[in-house]
Amino acid sequence: MRYRTLGTTGTVVSTYCLGTMTFGAETDDDEAFAQLDLFVERGGTFIDTADVYSAGMSEQIVGRWFAERPGIRDRVVLATKGRFPMGPGANDAGLSRTHLTRALEASLRRLEVETIDLYQAHAWDPLTPIEETLRFFDDAVRAGKIRYVGVSNFTGWQLQKAALIGRHLNLSPVVTLQPQYNLLARDVEFELVPVCEQEGIGILPWSPLGGGWLTGKYSRDSRPAGATRLGENPRRGMEAYDPRNRDERTWRVVDTVRDIAAERGVSMAAVALAWLVDRPAVTSVILGARTLAQLEDNLTATGLALDAKERERLDEASAPVVADYPYGAPGREQRDRRVPG
Repeated sequence: MRYRTLGTTGTVVSTYCLGTMTFGAETDDDEAFAQLDLFVERGGTFIDTADVYSAGMSEQIVGRWFAERPGIRDRVVLATKGRFPMGPGANDAGLSRTHLTRALEASLRRLEVETIDLYQAHAWDPLTPIEETLRFFDDAVRAGKIRYVGVSNFTGWQLQKAALIGRHLNLSPVVTLQPQYNLLARDVEFELVPVCEQEGIGILPWSPLGGGWLTGKYSRDSRPAGATRLGENPRRGMEAYDPRNRDERTWRVVDTVRDIAAERGVSMAAVALAWLVDRPAVTSVILGARTLAQLEDNLTATGLALDAKERERLDEASAPVVADYPYGAPGREQRDRRVPG
């Protein structure tokens, strides 16, 4: 396992983070404890959860694990998130001071800790001025309830606005961003990655395996059935089978990952993760396993370093579709134009 600083802070985290979205739903207490134990045993020091995961059960499981493993809390950098509905009330969602006060206190209770290392806005809230949210975070840092501030699922302009306003008001800075990022979803590279590089914000990619697509579990023109996330509903969300199956880019990426994995004698997941972990501005990649076996396989990526030729093959196969302006060649020519002399 390798380690990096959390954004521009001095806090060090492992380059792979254990995500716990399955805890309490697809993963029971015993399996979750086994995953947490294995992750720490292999050198992992970074755990991410959220209040909305299994309606608070994920945080509770992590809290029970801390309670049953004396001393383990000091070895772990703990991250959680607040934003989405946790009740029926009008103020039971969002990034207002009212909701975040309740959400943070509830997370502290469920996790059985006094301080959360990284507290994150789970998504942008169009109803709440970002100044209100950032002032709440700063107050929570000063009160010792959280150590650092992060955000998730922000667009480029939202992230840049948060960074600039925080600096202007001298508030605790945003140090991390959690976006969807993988070989099949590289649009973050247009705006979000440059903002993170400019502002010193560390990227924590979620869905690094594209909902299972990059593990090789899905076949061309054969809609999944049975025990897969898409088997439950192949039309759901960003992982929906039909649009990805119709996109030739999907199979170009999958085939390239498969070829490199076969050449290296490793799993496809390991190749996809090894490509992502060393992308610009990435601090730590969030692993989301349902089972201990899946986590075991994912962790093999810690010992895999892709060479320049392999990275070039993956970059070319996964190159995102780019419009001419402002991201294509004409746009680049205008952006990169320099004053003569």
